[in-house]
Amino acid sequence: MCGIFGIVVEQEQPLGEILVEAGRRLSYRGYDSVGCATLRDDGTIDLRKDVGKIDAVAERLRFSEMVGRRGIVQLRWATFGSPSPANAQPHIDSDGDLVGAHNGNVVNNVELRQQFIAEGMTVRSTNDGESCVHAVERYVDRGDDMITAIRRAYNDLEGDYAFVIGRVGEDTLYAFKKGSGLVAGIAAGATCVSSDLPSILPLTRRILRVRDGEIVILRADGVELRRVEDGSLIERESEEITESMEMVEKGGYPHFMLKEIHEQPTVAGELFRLLEASPHVEQMVTRMREARHLYLVGCGTSYHACVLGSVYLARLAGRPAVPVLAPQFIPQYGPTVGPEDVGVFVSQSGETKDVLNALAVARQRGMGVLGLVNVIGSTLMNESERYLPLACGYEISVPATKTFMNQGVAFLYLALRMGGHSTAILANLPDLLEETLKRVEPQVEKLVPDLAAADDLYCLGYGLTFPIALEGALKLKEVTYTHCEGMLSTEFKHGPLSAVYEGYPVIFVAGPEDVPLLVSGINETTCRGGRAIAVGEEDERLRANANDLIVLPPSDPVLNPLLATLPLQLLSYRLSLARGYDPDFPRNLSKTLTVD
Repeated sequence: MCGIFGIVVEQEQPLGEILVEAGRRLSYRGYDSVGCATLRDDGTIDLRKDVGKIDAVAERLRFSEMVGRRGIVQLRWATFGSPSPANAQPHIDSDGDLVGAHNGNVVNNVELRQQFIAEGMTVRSTNDGESCVHAVERYVDRGDDMITAIRRAYNDLEGDYAFVIGRVGEDTLYAFKKGSGLVAGIAAGATCVSSDLPSILPLTRRILRVRDGEIVILRADGVELRRVEDGSLIERESEEITESMEMVEKGGYPHFMLKEIHEQPTVAGELFRLLEASPHVEQMVTRMREARHLYLVGCGTSYHACVLGSVYLARLAGRPAVPVLAPQFIPQYGPTVGPEDVGVFVSQSGETKDVLNALAVARQRGMGVLGLVNVIGSTLMNESERYLPLACGYEISVPATKTFMNQGVAFLYLALRMGGHSTAILANLPDLLEETLKRVEPQVEKLVPDLAAADDLYCLGYGLTFPIALEGALKLKEVTYTHCEGMLSTEFKHGPLSAVYEGYPVIFVAGPEDVPLLVSGINETTCRGGRAIAVGEEDERLRANANDLIVLPPSDPVLNPLLATLPLQLLSYRLSLARGYDPDFPRNLSKTLTVD
């Protein structure tokens, strides 16, 4: 996810400790490398950066010695370019006159780098943060002042990002944003800017929120806002922050799980724009299309995404794909696969031991290995012929939420491309996810008092919603410690129906095309006294037959399962609280399983 912080003070002074402390307070966002830069009164830039944790890098590179009147620290979560000293941020321009760092993804990074090289600029990395610096440099070298150069660079940079930059010989820092968060702080004799509040609050609680298409100019005695569109001045009152630091780190949410549930519209949109610009998508699609047999391999939540991906691929691309749990891949398919086969290995961390074990067997057999992974620089990324980043940023809560969403988005995108369909449908997904959250939260709240005491329930789906039922059941198990079994709805009558008694809760995730089939299952439950809770679009058949209906906004059937994920996540979260548990850190579980 990355984190940036910049500060301007009245007189040259040691800034290293301030920058390191700001970085520490952003470290919860996740990162793989860290860097600091100070702009000194002698007209030079002191830039130090490396891969590693902030305290270790700060000690090794002696950040405490860094002085200046302006400083920038950046914690990088790799997307463009693997973790390395060269790709670590901040970056300088060709002549060492500008230094800057960004948070987010500039999706036309590859094209911009080619342009900058052709224009004679010195490009030292493959990182898109450097492209932000060169985008400003391009216009400064043509004679533009900094504000004009930034305004023009803003139009060249595609994606979601926030960026801070400084120039030697000045007493200011400049920052601007498109999509990613950015907030400025105003203190006595200093101003600062950051991608998030935790790094600002130890210095001041007087802040100014920066919006898309705005430039904030920081001087020691105050900040100024201007519009990117025309450079005009913006008048906006600052505000005082009264929340605790813990609440601020969680974005105002009481738990990281809820925060990450609400981040899904943003990260889904960011991934879509990243995939639209990625040169790797077509190469992956070609490799998958030409495979004799195609396997989708994962564990837990990632396996459920593989099941969803297999349905997407069959439905949209006419391509069979076998979803398989990673440990079972070895005995069931390992002896039979060969160079004509391809596996897509899926992992949030890229270090899941079961997935890496399966990958090792696949490589021994000469099988093609592709990856879907959130952590750039991970073992899975390095062992894959091609990979796509999930671009979720750091996920702190143990239960996976936004990583599952983006795994589903990635598989849907690949299926659309493989089938020759337009991917434009995904452009609407962020708004639909936002609308879904607003609609379903109060509906979920109404169910909590009745369901909080349940120690046993089922979650059923069919077709595209079957994997969502599996994932919903897993979430309920993880954070409520309730036994919840995810199952194909049509299998329920083949044995588990015997468990139903008066008031027994059964959740039915109903895709718009599968309502008649789900209605049969609903009635098999209700006629035996069970409580049927349907999740689906407004439908008189569901409303007439189910005891409760959580209504989703209307959407294309292939988007429906992604929307249906949200109420199940929220129900798990709310029931966890009602039962007195911490949803962020459920007992006995770990975020990354690196053991057999």
